[in-house]
Amino acid sequence: MSLDTKRSDDGESVARATGGLGWFVAGSKRERLEFAGIVATAALAVAMIGFILFDWLRFAPGWTGVGPLADMLFGQFLIVGEWMDFYLGTNVFQHPFMWRALATGVLIGVVAPLVGTYLVHRQMALIGETLAHTAFAGVAIGLLFIAVTGWDGSLLLVALVVSALGAIGLQKLTERTNTYGDVPIAIMLSGSFAVGTLLISWGRDFASMAVDIEGFLFGSLSIVSPEGAQMVAVLSVAVVAVIAITYKQLLFITFDEQAARVARLNVDRYNTLLIVMTAVVVVGAMQILGVILVAAMLVIPVATASQLSQSFRETLYLSVLFGQAAILGGLAFSIGASLPPGGSIVVVAIGFYVLAIAVSDRTGSSITMH
Repeated sequence: MSLDTKRSDDGESVARATGGLGWFVAGSKRERLEFAGIVATAALAVAMIGFILFDWLRFAPGWTGVGPLADMLFGQFLIVGEWMDFYLGTNVFQHPFMWRALATGVLIGVVAPLVGTYLVHRQMALIGETLAHTAFAGVAIGLLFIAVTGWDGSLLLVALVVSALGAIGLQKLTERTNTYGDVPIAIMLSGSFAVGTLLISWGRDFASMAVDIEGFLFGSLSIVSPEGAQMVAVLSVAVVAVIAITYKQLLFITFDEQAARVARLNVDRYNTLLIVMTAVVVVGAMQILGVILVAAMLVIPVATASQLSQSFRETLYLSVLFGQAAILGGLAFSIGASLPPGGSIVVVAIGFYVLAIAVSDRTGSSITMH
């Protein structure tokens, strides 16, 4: 049994014991609907991980014997895509690049709100934006390195390493300075983007950079490579596993960091873990949302869920559902109107947020924990 908190209408916190997802099944109609949504989202995420796995295994060496089977299963997704194109009147779902983009979006729609829930409740929403700009500097470093050395490695891997190092550096800078808490964040945000733009401008003078920078700034379905989708799948599984294992510790630190220190919890280590997970999510989401809009998926679904939820745990679940709805709705709008996916997803997410405010009967209440 784990302790969670339920928010009452008068703002008081009433502690209640919940046994995982069991309270969904035995609860109200609303809770059962939420449970059904979580199950459907999990099934969709598993299917998308399966597609990415088949896409990878179909090129396995012949001696493994898995290549033909993986190729056949991979083809089934494309057949489903052909039927989707037939009924929807489109011409995109029969192509592998669209399925990779869809799989990446679905997985980001799960992990971004999960991590974002802790960031929002800790008033660290700008961290995502800062690390997105750091990831852009990583892309610039990767482009320059590839152009100079001819290395054929993953550009996103370089961005991930730079973003993770920037996350750790930001954490250390915040701990060691006496300025206001958001000053190091502002410095890192503007500084990393400045470094990225300078490196790209400098590199173009003597090296050929064939990658479309605009795709990384504003997001694009076409820049999601097989390697990028595979990296997102692995990192998404890792993030979900880490959050599941450290849920109680992160919850404790989120609502009362001083008490967690008194309880001899290694707060600095968990803070670093949270910020590194944020960097991981940002790099993955950057492919579809772009550097400028990537932080929206960390914040908007959580803000929407907070208007309707009655506990922190329910905020987690609802934020994932709203995040998934924003991803799928935004991609549909993007494809139908031939618009960039990043802006489409964010606009849909904001639409859900405005709707949640309209139907919510709460003003100013907040989740707390005894």
